[in-house]
Amino acid sequence: MAIGNLGKLITFQTSDQRILTFSDMQQNVSGRWSTHNRIMRKPFGEFNGAELRSITFTINLDAMLGVRPRKTLEQIEKAVENGLTYPLIIGGKKVGKNKWAITKLSEKWDVIYQKGELAKATLNLSLTEYL
Repeated sequence: MAIGNLGKLITFQTSDQRILTFSDMQQNVSGRWSTHNRIMRKPFGEFNGAELRSITFTINLDAMLGVRPRKTLEQIEKAVENGLTYPLIIGGKKVGKNKWAITKLSEKWDVIYQKGELAKATLNLSLTEYL
């Protein structure tokens, strides 16, 4: 069953053959404010518009769950280094109104088999809204 996707790059799903999910998703939504000092009065706040949204989450890639960690990792690395953007869909609904750029990827190689085969990895992704 599909949980969602980050464009065509990653499909989050659970099935008998494959489990690829994310955890610890956190979204930051904020506004831009300026403060104007006034003599003998409290400062005046001025709203300047919305900031770009940001999202972070963790993905576990595990060969025992039907995922090819090295291949998936290399595809995500390529997307980061080439500045590719994707819509983020969770539960059939877009997260935010715009596409997302993966601005940072942190990877931990948890289990490596003989001959250097990556069997399990933990990824931390940071995404920024792209206009």
